[in-house]
Amino acid sequence: IVASAAQLADAQVPLEQRDFCGHHLLRLLRCQRDNFPVPWGCHALRHAWDSCQHHDYVMRMKEFERERRLRLRQQRLRRRHGDSE
Repeated sequence: IVASAAQLADAQVPLEQRDFCGHHLLRLLRCQRDNFPVPWGCHALRHAWDSCQHHDYVMRMKEFERERRLRLRQQRLRRRHGDSE
């Protein structure tokens, strides 16, 4: 995690958004605060945060799928070794 817990707490970031993309969110919130009446002024930072969130989601799903396949493989091996003994 690039942003520390203290930085996220000081910026009053909600707990559900304190993740690996917190540093992008801090920059986005700062930009939105500084450019308040202009919503399109922070488009690049919004894109960076959205991309980070998507990449994090994809990596978590890949890890979940890998763990699921390893668990199924382990079950198959246990059944195979249990049958042969």
